[in-house]
Amino acid sequence: MELKLDLEKEYGIVLEGGGAKGAYQIGAWKALKEAGVKIKGIAGASVGALNGALMCMDDLEKAEDIWKNIEYSKVMAVNDDTIKALKKKDFKALNLQEVLNSGLQIIKGGGFDISPLKNLIAEVVGDEQLIRNSERELYAITYSVSDRKELTVDVRSGEPGSVKDMLLASAYFLAFKNEKLGGKRYMDGGGFNNVPLNVLLDKGYEDVIVIRIYGWGYDSEKDTKIPEGTNVYHIAPRQDLGGILEFDKKQSRKNMTLGYFDAKRFLYGLAGRIYYIDAQGSEPYYFDKMMSELELFKIYMEEFLDKDTMESLTGYRAFTEDLFPKLAVKFKLKEDWDYKDMYLAILEDLAKRLRIKRFQVYTVDQLVQRIIKKLHAREAASPLLDRGDSL
Repeated sequence: MELKLDLEKEYGIVLEGGGAKGAYQIGAWKALKEAGVKIKGIAGASVGALNGALMCMDDLEKAEDIWKNIEYSKVMAVNDDTIKALKKKDFKALNLQEVLNSGLQIIKGGGFDISPLKNLIAEVVGDEQLIRNSERELYAITYSVSDRKELTVDVRSGEPGSVKDMLLASAYFLAFKNEKLGGKRYMDGGGFNNVPLNVLLDKGYEDVIVIRIYGWGYDSEKDTKIPEGTNVYHIAPRQDLGGILEFDKKQSRKNMTLGYFDAKRFLYGLAGRIYYIDAQGSEPYYFDKMMSELELFKIYMEEFLDKDTMESLTGYRAFTEDLFPKLAVKFKLKEDWDYKDMYLAILEDLAKRLRIKRFQVYTVDQLVQRIIKKLHAREAASPLLDRGDSL
């Protein structure tokens, strides 16, 4: 695979707010770190500020450990079993009186008790001198309720002992019980600037990677003017990452894996909507490849071409004039699709139907061989393929 990013440059990283979805950012960071991407500074809102602190300290191991083992009770003072039973609507497993009492207590207290989040932030920061002495800049976005204004906090340059408070200030979600920090009240920065790209641009950064997680808050990027000569790149999920308060380690680990491979897609220019495919070669190459692997199209011919059509169209015409246009609609390809797009869409659809492992980087030939192996293993089965969606 050929890296598409210039490793001689230093990059700014923008981390969007989004609560539990933040695990995705750590997976993406792992791929950037493995590739040798140099990080000059980070701007983050809410959970993006917390993850930014870990990036600032360059502590990937701690970041992975925190997110792999995240639970509701590590963020809010709640019972994990109760939350999971509520999610599953398993009312038999619930003590309804206890749930009611807890709900009333949350309402009376003005929101969820986030003492566990404070402990988690203390774990993230550890010795704040590691952040203050870091070569990487760190900016956290919050909103001062007391001063009625949005704040961009240079975390490294704050008053001694303020690092944990400023990270908490950035993450004060509306559902959380709000307490004063240093005599002032703050709100989650994501509600006012959830994608703080403007912060790094204002600091003169010319190469910036934005890691999107599509969390709750104001998508400020759409109103950010990009200066001429500035390069802004994006790593973003193509599927739902779950709820912003879904602090479940199974979902978190899945999101980390997704972030890791999506970052690889960005770094190496991988093809595929669902899979991660190293697809070198031109359109003519893939057209010839399709025409030499016609057996792979059997299921589509059965689905889209009747016997009369097959008999009336000879040679390549049966594919180029009838089958491929119909498949383009099925796969929702862009209007100006080419035969490389078509070939890769067919491979992905077959791989999905055959339940081939998704999270792996494949060359085209490797994926074809996996598909053929699966097809041969199912030759005696009827129907040949599972026509329903999987993965």
